[in-house]
Amino acid sequence: MSANTTDATTDDADQFPNDFLDIDDLTREQLSTVLTRASELKAGKDLTQLPRTTLAMLFEKPSTRTRASFETGMTQLGGHAMFLGPEDIQLGHGEPLKDTARALAGYADAVMVRTFAHENAEILAEYADVPVINGLTDDAHPCQTLADLLTIREEVGPLGEVSAAWVGDGNNVGRSFAVGAALAGLDLAVATPEGYGLGDDVYDRCADLGTEPTAVDSPEEAVADADVVYTDVWVSMGEEEKREEKLPAFDGYQVNADLLADTDAAFMHCLPAHRGEEVTDEVLESERSLVWTQAENRMHAQKGLLVELLE
Repeated sequence: MSANTTDATTDDADQFPNDFLDIDDLTREQLSTVLTRASELKAGKDLTQLPRTTLAMLFEKPSTRTRASFETGMTQLGGHAMFLGPEDIQLGHGEPLKDTARALAGYADAVMVRTFAHENAEILAEYADVPVINGLTDDAHPCQTLADLLTIREEVGPLGEVSAAWVGDGNNVGRSFAVGAALAGLDLAVATPEGYGLGDDVYDRCADLGTEPTAVDSPEEAVADADVVYTDVWVSMGEEEKREEKLPAFDGYQVNADLLADTDAAFMHCLPAHRGEEVTDEVLESERSLVWTQAENRMHAQKGLLVELLE
């Protein structure tokens, strides 16, 4: 059973959300709370445990970091993570997804799903009476954004004082990062090829949060004043058949030494990286690269989230 209930006197605006499907399910204050909790867990200052707690992990897409970070994080918190891959469950193909959701809610204290259609996560959240966490959909990757913001706060500076640049495809990682940047108060410049932007809905959501990204004409303009430069693959998982169609559009969008020559900006990438495409090996392996801290912080950020959802 979900433990994220509040006292009857608690204002609804302060109540932690039942589910985490995208980064703006959190308020700015709740985001800060999760990141602070993550930092304290990481530093060993917070010794919170979640004994006898089970996280059901549903994977339609394969993963390295998502599985390892959630599974290890739950172990460190004294709980258990149950892996359910494509061969273990039907994700709506063999039985209605709403039935899977209700059955899992009888066994687990929370459900994490990594799937293609965002609608799958929404159905799970509607029918499971335990928290549902989006571990990645085609529309959003909010757990990655938590790790990104934690990394920036640790390695670059206070979030409200940082300028970031997104260069490349306006994919699920970029969409969630843009909304997370708005929520956290980061200035964000976005350089994407025509037809591969973040989407008007993302700009509308960011505007509602008070910090709309600035769309610029070139990667050079995006990185000029950036403290952090972020990119991701140009061809995402499940898009392999579009590879030959997409790649020509990204000519000039590679993050390389020439692009970063006039800036001291840190470099971020959610991984896995296609070295030689969206980023060079030289940049990825350079001292400015924060990608390994990002990868580790997936676990710490998710531990902070799990504790806030389940404690």
